[in-house]
Amino acid sequence: MDHISRVGVFIAVVKAGSFAGAALTLGITSSAVSKQIQNLEQDLQVKLLNRTTRNVSPTEEGVLYYERAARALEDLKEAEDEINELKSCPRGPLRVSLPQSLGIKYFGDAIAAFAAQYPEVDLDVNLDDRLVDVAAEGFDLVVRIGSLKDTSFIARRMADCPLVLCASPDYLRTHGVPQTPADLVQHNVLAFPGNRGPHEWRYADQAGETGQVSLQGTFKANSGDILCRAALQNVGIFLLPIFYVAEHLESHRLQHVLPGFTTSPKREIYAVFPPNRVQSTRLRLFVDHLVATAKQLPWLT
Repeated sequence: MDHISRVGVFIAVVKAGSFAGAALTLGITSSAVSKQIQNLEQDLQVKLLNRTTRNVSPTEEGVLYYERAARALEDLKEAEDEINELKSCPRGPLRVSLPQSLGIKYFGDAIAAFAAQYPEVDLDVNLDDRLVDVAAEGFDLVVRIGSLKDTSFIARRMADCPLVLCASPDYLRTHGVPQTPADLVQHNVLAFPGNRGPHEWRYADQAGETGQVSLQGTFKANSGDILCRAALQNVGIFLLPIFYVAEHLESHRLQHVLPGFTTSPKREIYAVFPPNRVQSTRLRLFVDHLVATAKQLPWLT
């Protein structure tokens, strides 16, 4: 037994007033109880118990040790109870960030359900399409879309999130349907400056061969929703994550352009959080909740 376990045996002996009584309480033999008391006295270099044929009573040092040790073990038990309570009823602050449209369209109800299920969690949700600084801005978790690079943070994959080329059927009837990526140079391709890179498309064909084509257009916006609305008004072709267009592809208000090609590299949705040694229960439960929700995303089902 370790030292704390021996202390527990000592407390049981004092409470029972005998080795036999403590043995019955602990479910071990009287000789085992006696041995652990001897070991504890040896560790402390002091006699803790007066032993007679009729009973066992603490010495002066034993009384002092019993009072302090019993209080300490009670504190440990309370701490364990609090931890177990946190596991079943988590509480405390949780600050998270999600891309705006993805958060509103596909995770809003799930986040509200989490808040209802765990009312003791102080949930702070930030919806923003910019690349937030996890550490500097004090986020416990961010949801990111992209091709994950090496990072010091922990990342849990949630779902595929392909970038797709789309346009309205009316636009394609008027301006023609591109047959190859090179044909895109003849089209008005709407631009999303939030990509922080050149206006181009990197792609892979069905054989896995990659390429890229420079794009040009007369309309740009830092909002995927605005670009989607412009495409629905026949302004041009646009390249955006699937969650902006999934419902419009389903209703045929938008049409997938160049379906034989895929954006390269592959984009996915990740839950990203700092590498703490001990992950809080509220964070673990929230990540599990998001991952379960992501399995029901319409382009996956």
